[in-house]
Amino acid sequence: MNRSLPALLLLAAAIAGCAGSKNKSQPETVLVNPQVLLLGEVHDNAEGHKLRYRQLFQRVEAGWRPAIAMEQFDREHQALLNKAQRDCRDAKCLLLVMAGPHWDWDQYRPIIDLALRYELPLIAANLSRADASRVVRDGVASSFDEKTVAEYRLKEPLPADIVKTQQKEIVAGHCNMLSDMMVPGMVNAQVARDIWMAKLLRAQQPRDVVLIAGNGHVRKDYGVPRWLNAVEPRLTVRSIGYVEAAPEQGLYDASYTVAGKRRPDPCAGQKPKS
Repeated sequence: MNRSLPALLLLAAAIAGCAGSKNKSQPETVLVNPQVLLLGEVHDNAEGHKLRYRQLFQRVEAGWRPAIAMEQFDREHQALLNKAQRDCRDAKCLLLVMAGPHWDWDQYRPIIDLALRYELPLIAANLSRADASRVVRDGVASSFDEKTVAEYRLKEPLPADIVKTQQKEIVAGHCNMLSDMMVPGMVNAQVARDIWMAKLLRAQQPRDVVLIAGNGHVRKDYGVPRWLNAVEPRLTVRSIGYVEAAPEQGLYDASYTVAGKRRPDPCAGQKPKS
């Protein structure tokens, strides 16, 4: 991969030009691209999508040629995604083949066009709803083969801090309306998603890879970074959040704070679970 001095200088200047929109407590100073770059998002925040795309574009323009893994595509559709990438010249064509519900696809067109233009492999990185439902019912290990279960020690209890933090985020994200019996299964589904993403990112080596996913998935305390180096060999990993409020220290290697989007309160009129 091209990491010549001129390219690095261009990248350094580009990153410096974005300094006004980042969280100063977590500056982005890395010039050499990591083996795994995790780029978060607030799914419906267009400003965050634009900033993230500009920064990824600058890296690619400077010579980096990673694969791009996307939460927006379910992993079992990889063969169809490969065919669409071979047959299509632009994101509009690829999305006619691939786009499903639940995502604002216009936000992802620039990244898909970038992948097609520079022939960067697209990787389907998410757990399908059907697989997630099985995990809710049967546990995290149910979606993996025996080798993966052994590597990630999935027959043992999940790390307590991951379970506790995932549970807190899931309950808050559902307006404190979930019944207690639903929460463990939903935690298992989120953990299974993170492990699948980590597994698929590792599978791209020796090629570098970028993950496009929600901020929760790229958090260092309980997300994909925790699972990426749960097995050997260890990889160089960098996590960047694109957030609407400055995060707690240490959740990401760097973060950029973007203006929040005005939304109706999703919990308005609902009575929280006591």
